[in-house]
Amino acid sequence: MLWGGVREKAIDVVVIGAGQAGLSSAYFLGRLGFVPHREFVVLDAEDGAGGAWRHRWPSLRLDGVHGIHDLPGMPFGAPDATRPAAEVVAGYFADYERRFDLPVLRPAPVSAVRHGAGDRLLVESPHGTWAARAVINATGTWLKPFIPYYPGIGDFRGRQLHTADYRSAEEFRGMRVVVVGGGISAVELLTEISAVASTTWVTRRPPEFTGEEFTPDKGREVVAAVERRVRAGLPPGSVVSVTGLPETTAIRRARRLGVLDGRLPIFNRITADGVAWRDGHFVQADAILWATGFRPAIDHLAPLRLREPGGGIRLDGTRAVAEPRLHLVGYGPSASTIGATRAGRDAARGVRDLLKPGGAVRQGPTHAATA
Repeated sequence: MLWGGVREKAIDVVVIGAGQAGLSSAYFLGRLGFVPHREFVVLDAEDGAGGAWRHRWPSLRLDGVHGIHDLPGMPFGAPDATRPAAEVVAGYFADYERRFDLPVLRPAPVSAVRHGAGDRLLVESPHGTWAARAVINATGTWLKPFIPYYPGIGDFRGRQLHTADYRSAEEFRGMRVVVVGGGISAVELLTEISAVASTTWVTRRPPEFTGEEFTPDKGREVVAAVERRVRAGLPPGSVVSVTGLPETTAIRRARRLGVLDGRLPIFNRITADGVAWRDGHFVQADAILWATGFRPAIDHLAPLRLREPGGGIRLDGTRAVAEPRLHLVGYGPSASTIGATRAGRDAARGVRDLLKPGGAVRQGPTHAATA
């Protein structure tokens, strides 16, 4: 079909991303009667199943994570907890795609989503441009690692890497490593590296150890807190800022080994061979590991001009307030596995209600001007 003089594939719904939130959305679309391939498709940037999990470091085992929540309609089960999380979860996702015959195309990274003619959003990918009546964005955060700026960051002669780049503690054997970050990943990697290297742990705020397990009730509290932020048009906050550091296997092991002792506040500047504080304290370093989190991978949505003055995208549930044809899952309150299934269900229902006869699609005149 031709839209705006360009050959595009007309379809009802495009889901962007095949991680937990994307697969949940696709499952519920199918349950609500949308026909795979003909009425909806899932575009995934990866070359295999597993979403962000396929990139987790090999030493991360299932017993080192908070827990894997079931995808809808297919329990995760109880696999060997000592196996690599990346391997097990990727296999689970692949089995899930096959069992429910989900229409996943890969690798199909989406470069842009734009306003099209009539009631269509244009989704651009190497597989062509899809002219969709609705889009569910489920791109998560893994592709947007965040490293904060500090004076001198470009002068450091050692190695700098982010959690997303980490593969093995063996890379740091015998080195002096500064680990920056106050989350669970920082603690896990600090513990691993400290077995083979000299480590210094640095956090922006004093870590808050709750001494409590991460329960479903706590998870719902986190979701509610982050949801308040996105409803106000603010960027989603980090999970740790809401939860503190719950009692996990990684925390207990780190405490037992004493690697949490001697934490330092964040440095003021980076030098060629280490990090320095305003009071004159200095720590030499061969490597700096930034366990400083991620930002939502939503650059491809920029043509829609959705960001609020506060920097975030305002949501009503999963629906973008400024563009009702777009739902965001794996963003804000649904960025963790605990919220992904509910968000996928809500987004699929929202799309169904939008596209049913009489469903309202609002498209302002400025949209056509920016398409």
